[in-house]
Amino acid sequence: MTQRTARRRLAFAAVGLIVLAGAAPPALAAISTFYRTQSLGDRGTDVATIQQLFRAHQTSAPSPPGGRTVTVRGINPLVLPIDGIFGPATADGVRAFQASRGLFESGIVDGATWGALVIPVGPGATGDAVAAVQRLLREKRAAAEVPIDGVYGSATTAAVKAFQAHMGLAQTGSVDGATWRALVWHFELPRFSPSALCDYSSGNGPANWGTAEMISTLEAAGATTLAGGFGRVAVGDVSLEHGGDIPGHLTHEVGLDADLRPMRKANDQCSHPTRWTLTTYDRAATRSLIQAIRAATPGHVKFILFNDPVLIAEGLTTFHSAHDDHLHVMLCETWFSDPLYRC
Repeated sequence: MTQRTARRRLAFAAVGLIVLAGAAPPALAAISTFYRTQSLGDRGTDVATIQQLFRAHQTSAPSPPGGRTVTVRGINPLVLPIDGIFGPATADGVRAFQASRGLFESGIVDGATWGALVIPVGPGATGDAVAAVQRLLREKRAAAEVPIDGVYGSATTAAVKAFQAHMGLAQTGSVDGATWRALVWHFELPRFSPSALCDYSSGNGPANWGTAEMISTLEAAGATTLAGGFGRVAVGDVSLEHGGDIPGHLTHEVGLDADLRPMRKANDQCSHPTRWTLTTYDRAATRSLIQAIRAATPGHVKFILFNDPVLIAEGLTTFHSAHDDHLHVMLCETWFSDPLYRC
């Protein structure tokens, strides 16, 4: 265990606190990719990929034992909607898929389940597995030129090669296991727009990248908060594109931490900061934001640090020094490699 990791564990083990530190971002060659575990309560691009791959197995993968799809509680995973929401039906669909492949029926998409789900595809291929790749490229690398049409044409081939070069993989233009794993692993950017979120810089402008779960949670909470008449949600640091050390933070390394400004009575938090002690602070709107975050990804909020004593008394936030003027949201994933981020 490195000295830096030991400090992180000590800081969080004591009271779930955050300590400031600074270091340079990691080199690209140091990246080690893995399949991100997805489970009940998750949301986002990775969940939509799972749902689309269910459909891909209807026509592209070998038939399960016995030539039929196993169902759990009457759920056939091949006909689930592609909505990016890991609800009870998707969890049952995962169990059905796991049963059909002889895997442990946990309802959790771990590395083994991902390995059974992904289907190698390349130029000339068609179908839902191709559409899943296209969605990942658009969401995680902003490849707007790639249509989600399920046809592996020249635009998709070029985008795959560009992604492989970006990740230091062989530029084959085909999506093999290593490329699938890198696509699922890669962070994505939030959509800063009038419909949900705005960006505020705290000195680390490039640090807006997060896991699919974090970005989808922020976008969903931002849309809910805006619809409630409270204005957009102002997002600060999340993580760097490939994670790793970020200046000014000991956390924000794995795409599961985000800093947000408290809401203001004038709904102008995108332009101006506030703190819970000021008259410009809107407690009702901030409470609504926190509730929207927790509702967007149930069971996946580790904690939210913010020092408003009323919200602390309500069990919505946790005190930590230097968190009068921003919320620190930490999400978690089932079976995550770092226990600090494990649900």
